[in-house]
Amino acid sequence: MSNNYEKAYTEVLEILKYLPKEEYEKIPEERIEFFKNNCAKDYSFKFDISKTLEEQKFLEETNSIIIILFRDYFATDKQKEKLQKILLENERKYQEKQKEIYNPDKLFEKPNTMKIENEAQNNKTANMQLIEVQNESKLRLIFEKIISWIKNLKK
Repeated sequence: MSNNYEKAYTEVLEILKYLPKEEYEKIPEERIEFFKNNCAKDYSFKFDISKTLEEQKFLEETNSIIIILFRDYFATDKQKEKLQKILLENERKYQEKQKEIYNPDKLFEKPNTMKIENEAQNNKTANMQLIEVQNESKLRLIFEKIISWIKNLKK
């Protein structure tokens, strides 16, 4: 089992401690026991109740597990439908991005070049590959959307 999942189970168990008892009891005991039996015993995670869920630092795997728990045990049919649409749309975007990255027509293109305009370097040319950096993981975005959506439902 991946070490990240062991840590994620530890984080999930800590988060679940803060659920109201009636909500916690919606999760089957077998599921809780699975988390307990497979969590990282040498990993410590503290949930900061002074911060919102969006401000907490979770592993991507933790976000995924929380989304699954929400879907399976807390979401209404309407919420499940909206969540499914979000997940499908994110998967579609991910697949499009993969097609773009691994497009066989573009695999052997030369890297972009940029002129360095510095008198000390006598206008030498440097090859630089452009790297796209994603600011946030897809799962974190999904999780944040779900949390804000849940907050709006409670209003």
